[in-house]
Amino acid sequence: MAETDSSLLDAVERLGLAALGAVALTAERADALADELAAKGGMRRDEARELIDQATSRWRGEAVRMGERAGAGLEGMFHQLGLVTRAELDELELRVAQLEHRLRLLESEPSQTLQQTVAKSPEASH
Repeated sequence: MAETDSSLLDAVERLGLAALGAVALTAERADALADELAAKGGMRRDEARELIDQATSRWRGEAVRMGERAGAGLEGMFHQLGLVTRAELDELELRVAQLEHRLRLLESEPSQTLQQTVAKSPEASH
């Protein structure tokens, strides 16, 4: 009985390490792990597979949440340090490019208007 408990504990530990180390288990690897859990743990293969699927789903969700929290924490730290994010820099670069374009249009407009005015004046046609 103690050997079965130890085997089950080892299998569960392997499941945890496999899920943490490679959150994206392939179906083939998950099936092999389910077979091993079923053989050593005294449970049916479909129960073991369901346990693996639930655990990996839970760990994937946790990994996403931890990533989001880490990102939010880093963004807050960047702002405290006076740094900007890549998205903010890209937005500012776009705004500067738009302003430069508008300025070029405004600068070229008076000379075009002046040329048109001179060409239309009665003195220019003599």
